[in-house]
Amino acid sequence: MPAEICTQQYIEPRATAPLATVAAAPDAVNEKNSLPPSPSESKKSFNMNKLCRQVSIESPGAQVKNCVFNFFVPIEDTPEHGARIKIVCAGACYRRRDRSASITSMSSVSSDLSDYCPSITSQSSPAHAGVREGSFFPGFEVAGVIESLGSKVTEENNSGLRIGQRVIVYPFDEAPAGYAELLVVPDLKYVVPIPDSLPITVAAMLPTGALLAMNAVFKAQEVVTEMLKKRPTEEANKKCKILIVGTGGLALWAVRIASYHFASTGANNYIDVTVASLRDEGFRLATEIKNVSVVQWNECLYEPQLIERTKNVCGGPVDVVIDFGTTSRSLHRSMHCLNKGGVVLISDEVAEKLLPKFSRLSVEYQQQIIPISTGTVEQLRELVDLVADKKIEPPPHSVFPCEQAAEVIQKLCNSEIPGRAILRFHDVE
Repeated sequence: MPAEICTQQYIEPRATAPLATVAAAPDAVNEKNSLPPSPSESKKSFNMNKLCRQVSIESPGAQVKNCVFNFFVPIEDTPEHGARIKIVCAGACYRRRDRSASITSMSSVSSDLSDYCPSITSQSSPAHAGVREGSFFPGFEVAGVIESLGSKVTEENNSGLRIGQRVIVYPFDEAPAGYAELLVVPDLKYVVPIPDSLPITVAAMLPTGALLAMNAVFKAQEVVTEMLKKRPTEEANKKCKILIVGTGGLALWAVRIASYHFASTGANNYIDVTVASLRDEGFRLATEIKNVSVVQWNECLYEPQLIERTKNVCGGPVDVVIDFGTTSRSLHRSMHCLNKGGVVLISDEVAEKLLPKFSRLSVEYQQQIIPISTGTVEQLRELVDLVADKKIEPPPHSVFPCEQAAEVIQKLCNSEIPGRAILRFHDVE
């Protein structure tokens, strides 16, 4: 059944506005739809005298269906040293709503929904008091054009940025929801220009999922290098084995980045990569990458069977696992596939939940579980160049008008969209 769509006006400060998806809105909002700022808002050091539309796609509640709610929320004036970005495309991604300050580690809703609904902490919905607000799309993967620059931005300090330039935004701490028609960035150091050769739909996938995958691959090579230094002489020529778990957006990026990075650095001479596919669709996509083995993790099988199957494909226990599975079951299985002294890399977001559960087991198995954060702005700039130069091919993706956000949610829940889903809010190409 299609999601029910309810529209109402809702105004609140930007800092507490619901994190959600956005529908395209006119460049200017009618004055008759605007409300004067409250006294508390008037005292703030910045002005919020413009409204933009925001659409909250909320999770099912006990008494309501899936709903798409339209709101008008205040948007800050352009910061003196920053910029305001008009959102053109946004990757369909989400972060765990029970972590207020973290950046998403799940670049595709379709990569793993099993861990989402049961674990979300109840929060107040702006539309239904007492009903949890579990918006799938807070919008940390955005691409757009610079609408305005701050009053103190000059030719000398503008970092080569200009109004109308196509850019992506690094997911800085306290980043606001990207699925409003405008996004305020306090400092130009978080704004990364994209070349004309890079489609803006592809660029929208880079700031969180692809960047986290790149950071994980770099960390994996660092771990392997340290392992090789400690190996006895008689095992010096033995290859290290890396297992990448998952075939959602994160894992698909990791496989592509690893394939390029290890080949360009010569690391493929001492590293073998295997992908543990969580879905049939991902199995097909993963097999398209050269020099990468694939093992299917069919959840219908017993754990010992899956572990044995993985070790057979990998040629024995592995040295490093990059686990984007995000569940306790996935991490437990990964640890059973590891050598003694092996390392599992997981996103720092899920680490908060999983590390306490597995700290004792990691000591018993003499293994390490290392959280991986979203990468740096410098890495994002490097990633932009690599994808623009076609040295790294992006995963498959599908583009949908923002008006179809509700249908996109349903398709993602049913794993009907291969690769990534991108929502388009304005057409600039």
